[in-house]
Amino acid sequence: MKQPLAERLRPKNIDEYVGQAHLVGQGAIIRRMIESGNIASFILWGPPGVGKTTLARIIANTCRAGFHTLSAVSSGVKEVREILDRCRKEASSIFSERRPILFIDEIHRFTKSQQDSLLAAVEDGTVTLIGATTENPSFEVIRPLLSRAQVYTLNPLGDLDLNELFQRAINNDEIIRSHGVEVESTSALFRFAGGDARKLLNILDLLEQSTPEGKPILISDRIVTESLQRNPAAYDRNGEMHYDIISAFIKSMRGSDPDAAVYWLARMIEGGEEPEFIARRMVIFAAEDVGLANPNALLLANATFDAIHKIGWPEGRIPLAECVIYLATSPKSNSAYCAINDALDFVRKTGNSPVPLHLRNAPTKLMKDMGYGHNYLYPHNYPGNFVNQQYFPDPLGHPVFWHPGNNPAEARSAQLQQMRWHPEENGE
Repeated sequence: MKQPLAERLRPKNIDEYVGQAHLVGQGAIIRRMIESGNIASFILWGPPGVGKTTLARIIANTCRAGFHTLSAVSSGVKEVREILDRCRKEASSIFSERRPILFIDEIHRFTKSQQDSLLAAVEDGTVTLIGATTENPSFEVIRPLLSRAQVYTLNPLGDLDLNELFQRAINNDEIIRSHGVEVESTSALFRFAGGDARKLLNILDLLEQSTPEGKPILISDRIVTESLQRNPAAYDRNGEMHYDIISAFIKSMRGSDPDAAVYWLARMIEGGEEPEFIARRMVIFAAEDVGLANPNALLLANATFDAIHKIGWPEGRIPLAECVIYLATSPKSNSAYCAINDALDFVRKTGNSPVPLHLRNAPTKLMKDMGYGHNYLYPHNYPGNFVNQQYFPDPLGHPVFWHPGNNPAEARSAQLQQMRWHPEENGE
């Protein structure tokens, strides 16, 4: 039985690897690790098909260290402890030159106790940990483990990267070369691949398998589209559909269409999506897209997240649906989201301006003598609990980051700010 094309073309060294130049390009951090053989613990975060497992295998092929793998889907605490025991024996061997490497695929699926069982081995140098995850490690990996492993983000492949893979497949793979290839257009091929190398090669595999022996493989927008329509993909919570459906779900809520939002929610539930993943996206949405137009949305989203932990499936679908409809029908504002993004951009451009002396903490006599906290005006001592004073670093003036949205809640807040900071404009 022949291997899938994605396996036949899997890179064996760093020079064959496609994409992620920020990590594996000349002088980039992971390339330097591989070339030196000194691998530090890290976690690879990115969507499917962008090279996480491939990078781990390249490290296994090129560095002189024991290499062990675990799948978070099929491994429990017992398996973790057994493999750590083997790694300890390896590390203590006089023949061992470097620490053993432990690669954990889908590390986000490990429970807290499973992740806890890794801590000591990573901290004392028994193993070098390499994890791979499609989920944000900030939510899915415990903080002590995150503090011991750098997180590197892998991006979806661009069209240039996909084209490089495509050319390698049609020029180097013996099975495809035995057919020959006639290329009319690759735009549909790249579009359906969606930045996923495995998806691209799987589509080519499908086209090759449906081509009669002795005939060339025809690649055009029409043929690619028709082939995929004849082989519709089921919802894959680890694949492209996972990201497409959550995108449609969020955009339906943003567009204030509760019916469409509930439809996509149902698609995710029927597809076996984890309720925490759905609820977490709703918490983000409540802050990013509803925001100050209705601050209660964030409270409800957080309550929904708590509720699904308490009741689970199938009843968890009810608070999820309630929250989805509430978020979809709520007034919308992204003013807080835009404000923090603008402020971050401003900070990166202006650097670390000093904190004004009157705003500094003065816990010691020396600091007080140096003027720390001097002339600070305590707002609660003034009418309306407000007094006009400078809160920015002096050289920066008073840049404006928050621009209130067009909704009653923010209009009231904006009016109050105007009355506080510019009373002269209100005839006061």
